[in-house]
Amino acid sequence: MRIAQIAPLYEAVPPKLYGGTERVVFALVEELVRRGHEVTLFATADSRTSARLVPMAEGGLRLLGAKDPIALHVAMLEEVYARADEFDIIHSHVDYLTFPFARGVATPTVTTLHGRLDLPETRRVLSRFTDQRLVSISWSQRQPLADVPLRWVGTVYNGVRLEHFPFRPEPANPPYLAFVGRISPEKRPDWAIEVARRVGLPLKIGAKIDPADREWAEAHFLPLLDTPGVEYLGEVDERQKAELLGGALALLFPIDWPEPFGLVLVEAMACGTPVVAFPGGAVEEIVVDGVTGFVCRSRTLDEMVEAVRRVDRLDRAACRRHVERCFSSVAMTDAYEAIYRQVLLEQASSLVGADGHLPLAAVGEEHATTQLGSLSGQFAARAFTAPVALDR
Repeated sequence: MRIAQIAPLYEAVPPKLYGGTERVVFALVEELVRRGHEVTLFATADSRTSARLVPMAEGGLRLLGAKDPIALHVAMLEEVYARADEFDIIHSHVDYLTFPFARGVATPTVTTLHGRLDLPETRRVLSRFTDQRLVSISWSQRQPLADVPLRWVGTVYNGVRLEHFPFRPEPANPPYLAFVGRISPEKRPDWAIEVARRVGLPLKIGAKIDPADREWAEAHFLPLLDTPGVEYLGEVDERQKAELLGGALALLFPIDWPEPFGLVLVEAMACGTPVVAFPGGAVEEIVVDGVTGFVCRSRTLDEMVEAVRRVDRLDRAACRRHVERCFSSVAMTDAYEAIYRQVLLEQASSLVGADGHLPLAAVGEEHATTQLGSLSGQFAARAFTAPVALDR
């Protein structure tokens, strides 16, 4: 397949530091290329990829301090859709910005929604584009919009490249706990510090502070760094993150919001590190309670403290196996391939003529001889490799 992948321009692909979506895009693109697909990646100029790169910004806009990042995203989308006939399918990771452009071309677009969907502004825009093909990154992500007739074509869990997160059969000695992500009120690093203090273990924190969260961090987080045993590492790159997570006794994830996915949960478990988390969003879809971690359903720090005291009883190898089975880049790409083929099959079914061929005007001369039966056979060969992915 000829596949266009549209990445956010806030970070490079893969990101130099923080950047979950861009890391997922990297894993997907590399696996698609490995499988022989012709992939074109629209991303920043400093991105590293095996695909054909079309640079759309000098570098990651967050680190560059761009004043108007939306303008560059709109310019990128104009470039993508001016070239739409070069692709069999377009896969967007920039959310609803894609929708008006996608309506104007014959090439089908699939958009993965990577963020939260419980905001009124998001509801308003999505309700105006119910024709767009959408992919969720967890089943719980959809719940706030369950009453809106959106065109979901599947749910695909984010995947990681397992070689980037090596398995550690034992945590570091002396033991420590880890917190990785953003310093923000919904991630609650202050609660993680309190849990570590109560349980009497050091806490290593690898996280960024966004400008939007600076005021909260100064009031609720930075003063706690004087707590004995707390070490703030700042924003870490992927290698540093794998080392931090792999050596930890457990990852603390005391969230206070409906997390759409939570890639760090998978990254920790890939290293063999169990997760101790509050429920919310996709947490209970990712963490197997009592096997790969503990989900503290009372949402109390007392329960989290008790869970940390029992976490050394869990099998770190089971954490790794869970990720290999459900959250690897291979599993993710299996699911996306199935969705691409389903979309192309549906498009072919809607265009096919009485002779079983696609009309020349609809698909261009190069693909005019594609037969519906052939495409259906291709789809059948791959569609059931990821049975949870497709909405049927």
